[in-house]
Amino acid sequence: MRFGVFYELQLPQPWGEGDEHRLFNEALDQIVLADRLGIDYAWAVEHHFLDEYSHCSAPEVFLAAAAARTQNIRVGHGIRQVIPNYNHPARTAEALGSLDLVSNGRVDFGIGEGATRLELRGFGISAKEKRARSLEAAEQIANMMVMTPYPGYQSDNFSMPCRNVIPKPTQKPHPPLWMGCSRRESILRAAKAGMGALVFGFVEPEQAAVWVKEYYDIIKSDECVPIGHAVNANIAAVSALSVHPDAQEAIRRGLDGFRFFGYSLAY
Repeated sequence: MRFGVFYELQLPQPWGEGDEHRLFNEALDQIVLADRLGIDYAWAVEHHFLDEYSHCSAPEVFLAAAAARTQNIRVGHGIRQVIPNYNHPARTAEALGSLDLVSNGRVDFGIGEGATRLELRGFGISAKEKRARSLEAAEQIANMMVMTPYPGYQSDNFSMPCRNVIPKPTQKPHPPLWMGCSRRESILRAAKAGMGALVFGFVEPEQAAVWVKEYYDIIKSDECVPIGHAVNANIAAVSALSVHPDAQEAIRRGLDGFRFFGYSLAY
């Protein structure tokens, strides 16, 4: 089992002068500490226009700063918005290649499609088309990171002429591919695409065990048709952690947080 830290860069109001500056720098200091403690991953989201919930709209910048300050911890897009309206696939491939070079091959690439109306409508994306468009873009991004030159692509969603997309990443054939997942159906979809499942949801251990078995059963079967050039057979799950000098107080606060969101834990 490996462990990571996960950043939305949340900032509740009221906002004061310098709050965003402090938020970013404290998060980077935490990642430096996590690296020193032997934590395996530092993940960052990509969200847009979501006041308070997430100020992490340019994760490639945040992760590059984290990579420059650390030695071993892997820096992960958890996730990057890959639909061309958000980020053109060639620009995503270029950014990933650059980040993988400056981090000495420590990048993980999670894909996402966006879920909120604020984000989707802000970039003119149809909710009905977002899933197919994100998978289409992810496949082409993987091709761009591997093929020399990239032969080009044409569809109703985006077009790209034959070009050599550079720089190429250090990791071969490309950084591990992940998919953001919130339900069982999306976990199975990740397995069918040969991608790791980044599970953003809380479930009981018994239910998680069922999902994990289903995921790996597909990975090992003919149902798995990778959209990238390598299979990433891994599942990551987001959970909560409460830190306090008093262990019992940490447990109490953690339980209160889970109850607030409608979850319960048994110790």
